[in-house]
Amino acid sequence: MTNDFRPCAVVPVYNHEGPLPGIVARLREKALPVILVDDASAASCARLMDELATADAGVDLIRHPRNRGKGGAVKSGLIAASARGYSHAVQVDADGQHDLDDLERMLDLARAHPNAVVAGQPIFDESVPKGRYYARYLTHVWVWINTLSLTIRDALCGYRVYPLAASVRLIENARLGERMDFDVEILIRLYWQGTPIVTLPTRVRYPQDGVSHFRPWLDNALLSLMQARMFFGMLLRLPSLIARHFR
Repeated sequence: MTNDFRPCAVVPVYNHEGPLPGIVARLREKALPVILVDDASAASCARLMDELATADAGVDLIRHPRNRGKGGAVKSGLIAASARGYSHAVQVDADGQHDLDDLERMLDLARAHPNAVVAGQPIFDESVPKGRYYARYLTHVWVWINTLSLTIRDALCGYRVYPLAASVRLIENARLGERMDFDVEILIRLYWQGTPIVTLPTRVRYPQDGVSHFRPWLDNALLSLMQARMFFGMLLRLPSLIARHFR
């Protein structure tokens, strides 16, 4: 089982040139291959990614000609990781929020549960914007409704390890959102199809000089529309979702 465990990191990037070199360095210190997905960043950030990929054979770079959003970048990265023969991919945001000290624990869990998603459950410090912190609970409730389960503790945290076979098959056969709705939708759909979800508490911080591309009105609208679609999808799956609680 462990011989087939070949993880890499997928990092979606859109104008995160400040924290990006440190994130890549930390990932490479742990001998983890890195796939950077340039989601049509500005020229200065694009040059930085070119330099990082040129300087280290363990850093791969794929590039979108136009901005597709975080979800579109992650989808491209996961497909590329599978095509390169990796079994699992760690999704790491490029804004410096995620605690890479927890990376080995995440990979250990993924190795022990190779068919599962290892999903980060954030432990926030005082840097978290209060509005976004409390707004998360509405998403949590909808996720629990749409899965009829409390298994997914936080579907908004992008720090996770995907089993690539199940994840890429889903990406290729379902129309998943391409922006901030992606992180939530893919976890719900993976749960629906029977992929186990393993949760790992992990510290998350919001750097004061961090670059966030979350657009409160538009992205919250996308999340609401996605949850409405998921609700009707849940109704179609209602018997099988209920049956899980009696197995």
